[in-house]
Amino acid sequence: THLKSDCYYVGVDVGTASVRAALVTRDGQLRCTAEEPISIWEPQADHYVQSSSEIWDRCCTVVKRVTQGVEKSQVRGIGFDATCSLVVLDQNFHPVPVNQNGEQRNVVMWMDHRAAEQAARITSAGHRVLRRVGGVMSPEMQPPKLLWLKENLRESSWKEAAHFFDLPDFLSWKATNSLTRSLCTLVCKWTYCPPDGWDDSFWTAIGLEDLLQNNYSKIGSLTCPPGTSLGQGLTQEAAADLGLDPGTAVGASLIDAHAGGLGVIGADVRGFHLPCEDQPITSRMAMICGTSSCHMAVSQPLFVPGVWGPYLSAMVPGMWLNEGGQSATGRLIDHMVKGHAAYTQLQEQAQQSPGENIYTFLNTHLCSMAKADSAVDLLGSSLHLWPDFHGNRSPLADPTLKGMVIGLSLSQTLDDLALLYLATVQALALGTRHILEAMRETGHDITTLFLCGGLSKNPLFVQIHANATGLPVVLPDQTEAVLVGAAVLGACASQDYSTIQEAMEKMAKVGKVVQPDHELQSFYERKYQVFLRLFAHQREYQALMDHR
Repeated sequence: THLKSDCYYVGVDVGTASVRAALVTRDGQLRCTAEEPISIWEPQADHYVQSSSEIWDRCCTVVKRVTQGVEKSQVRGIGFDATCSLVVLDQNFHPVPVNQNGEQRNVVMWMDHRAAEQAARITSAGHRVLRRVGGVMSPEMQPPKLLWLKENLRESSWKEAAHFFDLPDFLSWKATNSLTRSLCTLVCKWTYCPPDGWDDSFWTAIGLEDLLQNNYSKIGSLTCPPGTSLGQGLTQEAAADLGLDPGTAVGASLIDAHAGGLGVIGADVRGFHLPCEDQPITSRMAMICGTSSCHMAVSQPLFVPGVWGPYLSAMVPGMWLNEGGQSATGRLIDHMVKGHAAYTQLQEQAQQSPGENIYTFLNTHLCSMAKADSAVDLLGSSLHLWPDFHGNRSPLADPTLKGMVIGLSLSQTLDDLALLYLATVQALALGTRHILEAMRETGHDITTLFLCGGLSKNPLFVQIHANATGLPVVLPDQTEAVLVGAAVLGACASQDYSTIQEAMEKMAKVGKVVQPDHELQSFYERKYQVFLRLFAHQREYQALMDHR
C-alpha cells in the first residue's frame, strides 16, 4: 500500500489557448505545472475552431512533463477539465471537420457564435427545457451548434458524424475508452436533466430528431456525476501516450470554470473571520475570472432569470448549481488597453520598470494619479462603461447588447488609458453586482466571494470587486485553483477520498482575504445606478432607431 503522503494526482486543464497540467499532492499543493499552447483558427468571422488531435497531443506532452520526477505508481488518479467546446468524430472516432475545408479542425470552440441565429430560433420555440437556462438558449451551448452543422454542413459534417462530445468528455473518453458523459457537461450545455435524462420533445421540436436514434448514442446514453471513476482507468494506449500506468483512475470531467469552482468553493475558512464561516456552502459564490467569467453558486433548486441552472450535480454532486457569467472580462480589459493610442507608450514604460507587466504598471500609475489619501476608485467618477462588448450572458441573457463608454475627451495620454482601464474593471465588478442582485432576488443568500483564475492575480480587480459588491473576497492559497479542481476529480476517482465534498475540503485552502472598503459604499451605490441606466438607455436608443 502507498504511504498516503507520497501519492499524487494529476490535473489537466484545457483552456481557450493552452493546455496545462499539474502534479498535485494529497493536501492540494501544486508540485509542478507545465503549459503548451494550442492553435485557434478563425476560418471566418465569429467561427473559432480547434483540433481535438492537437489538443490530446498537447495533453500528453504536459502530463509527461509534470510526472517526470515521480514513480508512475505514485500517481493515483487523473482528472480533466476543458472549455465547453464541441468535438465532432465519425464512426471510427476520426475527426470530422466543422467548416467547409477544415481538414482536422473538428472542434467548434465555446466562444464561436456562428449559431446565434439558431440559438434565437430555439429560444423563440420556448420549450420547457429553457427554464433551466434562464429562459434563453445561448449560442455558446451545444444544441444551436448542432443545428448549425445540420443546416449548413449536412453532407460533409452532419451525416459523417457519429459522436458529438463536449471537450471535457472527449478527453475522458480518449483516456479510458468510456463513452459515459459527465453530468457537468450534459446538464450545463446540452439540456440533459437528471433523473429524466434527455427530453425527446425538445430535440424533435428544434429539428434534431435524428439524435434520438439508438438511445441518443451520438450525444451520450450513459452519464455520471463528476469525479466518478470511469471504465477501467487509463487504457494501455492512453497510458503510453501520457507516460502513466494503465489502470490509473480517471475521474469524470468538468467544464473548466466548474473545476475552478471546485478548487475554491469548499475551502475550510475557519479562523479568517468570514461571514460564511458558520454558514452552509450555499452562502458562497465562486467566481472564475479569465478570458470570460463564471459566477457559481450551489443551493437548493432556485430559478434565476438570465442565470443558468438549477443544474443538479453539475459541479458538487447532489447539489444544485446556478451559474451566471460575463462573456468577455479578461478579453475586454485587454481589448480596451491594447486598442488605446497610448498603448505603445505604456509598453515602453512597463518594460523600463523591472519586474512590471502592463497591468502592475497601470495599477501603480493609478495610485500615483489618486489624491493623497483618497481611494483610486474615485478616479472613475466621470467615466462610465457598459461592458457587454460580446453581448450579455447574465443576468439579462441578451447576446445583442453592445459595449458603451460615456465620458471621453479628445485627450489620449497614458493617464487617459489608465482611467479607461479603471472604468473597465469597475464596470466588470458592477456586472458581478448585477448578477448577485438577480440571485438574491430569487432566494440566494451570498455573503462571501471566492475568486480564482487569471484576473484574480490582479489586486486592483480583486479589491474593486470587494468594494463594488460590499462583500469580502477570498483568494485561494494555490492561485491555479482550476488545476486543483481537476486534480480533485482524480483524487475522488482513486477513492483516496470518499466524496468530492471531502476531497475539496482537504485540497482547497484559503490564501488571502480582501475586505471591502466601506467608505466607498455610497460611491459604488451611485456608480451602480449609472450602470443600470446605461443598458436601459441602450435599449431605448435601439427602439428609437427601430421605430420607422
